[in-house]
Amino acid sequence: MTGGIAAYKAAELVRRLTERGATVQVVMTEGAQRFVQPLTFQALSGRPVRSELWDPAAEAAMGHIELARWAELVLVAPASADFLARLAGGHANDLLSTLCLASAAPVWVAPAMNQLMWANAATQANVALLADRSVRVLGPAVGDQACGEVGPGRMLEPDELTRAVFASEFAGPLSGRHVLVTAGPTREALDPVRFISNRSSGKMGFAVAEAARDAGARVTLISGPVSLAAPPGVTRIDVESAAQMYDAVHAVIADVDIYIGAAAVADYRPATCAERKIKKTSDELELALTRAPDILVSVAQLPARPFVVGFAAETNDIERNARDKLARKQLDLIAANDVSGGQVFEREDNALLVLWPGGRRELQQKSKSDLATELMALIAERYGASRRAVVTPLAG
Repeated sequence: MTGGIAAYKAAELVRRLTERGATVQVVMTEGAQRFVQPLTFQALSGRPVRSELWDPAAEAAMGHIELARWAELVLVAPASADFLARLAGGHANDLLSTLCLASAAPVWVAPAMNQLMWANAATQANVALLADRSVRVLGPAVGDQACGEVGPGRMLEPDELTRAVFASEFAGPLSGRHVLVTAGPTREALDPVRFISNRSSGKMGFAVAEAARDAGARVTLISGPVSLAAPPGVTRIDVESAAQMYDAVHAVIADVDIYIGAAAVADYRPATCAERKIKKTSDELELALTRAPDILVSVAQLPARPFVVGFAAETNDIERNARDKLARKQLDLIAANDVSGGQVFEREDNALLVLWPGGRRELQQKSKSDLATELMALIAERYGASRRAVVTPLAG
């Protein structure tokens, strides 16, 4: 634990973790002890709280190293901006930072700070560096803050952190991988007040992003306009048009291991966007449309491409059309669904036919959350198979 008003939530976190059977050793910084008393955490965890790097009784046997070896997971909650900076810089000037450096266990952080501190370029650079080093960043959440401001910076709730711990079993099948998911519709402007769009709610794509996070991946979610909250622990980038989504994807794609194109990206967009509102002056209006950028194809054609997953929303000949898209766009896997009769859009459940070169699997109707978990397990399986298939010939 580090110092911050969110330290009071850590007591509930310890209680919930121990209730689920975890053995919890609490380590507190000096700042954390200014907000809550160590005795509270000793009572909840059943173990004396550690806080001193120079504790003579513990350090006689190199206690900080022993503690680092003992831990199966190091979860820093709350993680202050100062601690994130010190961890990114490799500092070891207190017990907690030394423990993080000396442990071979996964290190997770749950940031908690003022929304301007979180948005500061230095903090964002530190978080990006930690993520690159496989430190898992959980949150922060968006909401009211103790300072009276509103924005991103709240520590995730104890139940969310507990679910993340036990869902992952510390190292999921995609641990250490970067997964990029696109979700939701795009809007293509006709004039300053009108646009062309589609019926996608983004629910399936958001569920996929959450499932990727639970599989241990670092997840970036690029979303069109939707009324959904970002899954905790997922980095979200908001866009509106197909061109904006294309640019956002290619800004991060070089660092991506798996790309999942779940967004309903416009196939066509207006050839021109009127500078002023189009007035109703006649009984008919002709619109000239031009092709929007094909993000899936652009990613699949990269020289050093990631594993590419597409979605196909079809109204007829589901498997034939999906197989055609799989081959034509050179995808590694495609998830197809039947959207005829409005049976998918804005609903909480779905079913998928998943195809890949030489294989298929039907995922039966269930909640989009459960379906996304099943789909992500299959993606991890096929991704692993594709990596094993890359064999370097022996010389000579």
